[in-house]
Amino acid sequence: MTGTNGNPTDTTGPTDHTGVIVVGSGPTGLLLAGDLATAGIPVTVLEKRPRKISNLSRAFALHARSLEQLDARGLADELEATGRTLDRLRLFGRLSIDLTALPSRFNHVLVLPQYEVEKALARRAVEAGAGFRYDTEMTGLVQDADGVTVGTRGPDGRTESLRAAYVVGADGMRSAVRGAIGLPFPGKSVIRSVVLADVKLAEQPDELLTVSAMGDVFAFLAPFGDGYYRVIGWHRGHDVPDTEPLDLAEVKEITRLALGRDYGMHDARWMSRFHSDERQAPAYRVGRVFLAGDAAHVHTPAGGQGMNTGLQDAANLSWKLVSVLAGHADPALLDTYQSERHPVGKAVLRSSGGLVRLAMAKRPWTRAARAALTGLVSHVGPARRRATAQVTGIGYRYPAPRGTHPLTGTRVPDVRLADGSRLYEALRDGHFVLITPAHEPFSHELPPHPDRLTAAHWASARRTTLLVRPDGYAAWASDTTPAPGALRSALTAHLGPAPARQLH
Repeated sequence: MTGTNGNPTDTTGPTDHTGVIVVGSGPTGLLLAGDLATAGIPVTVLEKRPRKISNLSRAFALHARSLEQLDARGLADELEATGRTLDRLRLFGRLSIDLTALPSRFNHVLVLPQYEVEKALARRAVEAGAGFRYDTEMTGLVQDADGVTVGTRGPDGRTESLRAAYVVGADGMRSAVRGAIGLPFPGKSVIRSVVLADVKLAEQPDELLTVSAMGDVFAFLAPFGDGYYRVIGWHRGHDVPDTEPLDLAEVKEITRLALGRDYGMHDARWMSRFHSDERQAPAYRVGRVFLAGDAAHVHTPAGGQGMNTGLQDAANLSWKLVSVLAGHADPALLDTYQSERHPVGKAVLRSSGGLVRLAMAKRPWTRAARAALTGLVSHVGPARRRATAQVTGIGYRYPAPRGTHPLTGTRVPDVRLADGSRLYEALRDGHFVLITPAHEPFSHELPPHPDRLTAAHWASARRTTLLVRPDGYAAWASDTTPAPGALRSALTAHLGPAPARQLH
């Protein structure tokens, strides 16, 4: 078999068939696999690592929009009980964002290691019936009009071919899937020789997340919750290859220069160097193959947006794959993954990169720009709200066709419903949710879609009729009572035709 990139792949003939193959079991791949399996779509996850959750987390923050997505899957409350909340996000120097006025149930950032998120998502995926193959590497893929054949190499070296309707590469910055479909990953390294270390501290930091830049030095401290702290540090004057040995003395020196003291670091259980890149694939889809998370975009850790952006990629893609594979939507729906998520990835690269450049400002004019931005965000309401909405993810909206209702493509807040529940509880079935005025049930208008639609009423006196997508964004809305047949047409357009046996 020959992969899309032309490299030969030594495999046997296809021995398995599944609806979707997800390559990579980080947070992005796990959320996607859980959604597919919950909806009854056969899914297999390929992971080249052994079957265990690593405690060497890179991410430590869940923002409001990701927490809302996790709430729609019944996971947010348990993660909130595990982590610690922070109502102000400090970006650099005196620039910080107050999250208490955020229009979300989650008006804070949740600080907890990435592996805790992975544990919750993995449990959900397994319970829903997702299949996992650990110690299994993807060796190549080839796609045709009907599906994708993926070559694998298992822990015993045995090669095998798997067949799926679609493949999603959620396999990180060095994505084998991205390479197999021949997509470039343009960009550059923004910061080189960043040091990482997991250490114990003799002194407790005053803040839950400690971050500061001083001159040519930057440092960040975050707790794992098990007595260890992750240290991320950088010294402009010490640019060495990632392979250069690293010792605790260097980590302590960088921390002292940036934070004023090293907090008595000791007992490092892990240390490494890495470089921070800004890169984005030009396309998130090639035929039947998709990219999500770090396989599609990587950027600096500023603002803690990496894991969050990947989770939201998965939430956007999963319901579309379900709709298409269940026969409820035209395959063209899958093209909207590119049009909706690629601009978001680009915006995150721009904002996180800008934060790093300002934090590391050395020239007088860049320091002046940093001071101006700090003043603007700190004292000007609209600028503060825009910055907060972007970092937390709640401010992004998706493109909508010309002439549609202004709500179309916007995030729908977690509104109260007439039965006492919340919208994000109603979304837990993975269905669309139709919210109508309390005294206008439109029961005569609704096609029978019990497996695709949940009907609810506003708890308030609001008169809008609103159709909410499974990922919590507005699909269609009307501020007046819809004309006869208009609601039925809108539902059919978004949910597909009702089962033939139920039509009269």
